[in-house]
Amino acid sequence: MRPGEGNMVLKWAALAGCAIALAACASSAARQNASLSSDASLVDSVAPEGGVNVQSGSEEDFIVNVGRRTFFGEGSATLDETAKVTLDKQALWLNQHPEWKVKLQGFADDPGTTAEQKALSQKRADAVRSYLASRGVSSGRMKAKGYGRDRLVGDCADIECKAQNRRVITNPQEEPDF
Repeated sequence: MRPGEGNMVLKWAALAGCAIALAACASSAARQNASLSSDASLVDSVAPEGGVNVQSGSEEDFIVNVGRRTFFGEGSATLDETAKVTLDKQALWLNQHPEWKVKLQGFADDPGTTAEQKALSQKRADAVRSYLASRGVSSGRMKAKGYGRDRLVGDCADIECKAQNRRVITNPQEEPDF
């Protein structure tokens, strides 16, 4: 062999090995595609909304596809436009699923005494209840309770963190513990 010919033989051998490996992968992929296409339920199925497979009308459906948190500004129980969009989706879902009762839990992390924060959190829960009722959700299906600073998402001074604590959680329940 002349100098350099050994390297050339190795290169050709490596290329041949790669070609064989690719052919094997292609054959395997073809078999896999053939078995998938024979199962029409897999081919024709629609991916669930949001990419999460949850049962329609379930509590998980409400949490994942509707959203259960409504946020408020500091010291306020007024619903802004973002809150109303969330609550409109909640009302639509609740009206489609009348078997669910709703527990509305208000929270506060605002300046003031413990009693003031508890009162503000109750006003927030009542505001959500009133809004949902105005959208057709029966008041008899809902209970609103304010918890003040209990169950903080985060105990912090940062405005973005504190804002997470100024909320109402809408909890659909099949058997409410009212």
